[in-house]
Amino acid sequence: MRKTILFAVVVLCLVPVVAAAQSLKTEVQGFGGMTVGTSTFGSAAAPTFGGRVNVDLLPNLQAVGEFGRLADLQSSLFDLLSYTSVGVHLNAWYGEGGVRFIASPRSAVRPYGEATIGYARLHTTVSGLSGTADAIADAALVLLNRTQPVLGAGAGVEFRRGPVALDLGYRFKKISTGNIVSAALNGGNDFKVNQFRVGVGVRF
Repeated sequence: MRKTILFAVVVLCLVPVVAAAQSLKTEVQGFGGMTVGTSTFGSAAAPTFGGRVNVDLLPNLQAVGEFGRLADLQSSLFDLLSYTSVGVHLNAWYGEGGVRFIASPRSAVRPYGEATIGYARLHTTVSGLSGTADAIADAALVLLNRTQPVLGAGAGVEFRRGPVALDLGYRFKKISTGNIVSAALNGGNDFKVNQFRVGVGVRF
């Protein structure tokens, strides 16, 4: 039931009223960057990428929809395994929707802040094992592959020239891991991701 409610919230955020959206400006953007820290800010950096759609609602307000991938999320368990030959890799695909508030909406330089909500699909794999141990680990890790809520907030600056925009931004994402996953992977804590990224968009 909770997943159904979350999905409905995301759909409502991602899909504005169609009749109204047809007359509004839309920006389609691709982005890439790095994530720094999840359980701690000092964790190793990992790549991130994705795409998004921004739809004007008001001169200084946009509805936003985003999907992307977060690679190699770290946890307290992974810190312990760094002293062994075993490697555990936790990745996540996510989708979310929300709103962006824009300062100086008619300027070529547009600072902004935004807030989003959605869900993330966690996927865990293990390396460094062989034979029966590898098969047992893969079977056990299936229990950790869950869809969990994700909350996001961020800020940045968009530089616009004609229909093309360059977006430099920071995002903070909090993935709720749930009781089973958080107990197994992160000491009962949610995953916290600091994301630094560059996006290029086209407005039409």
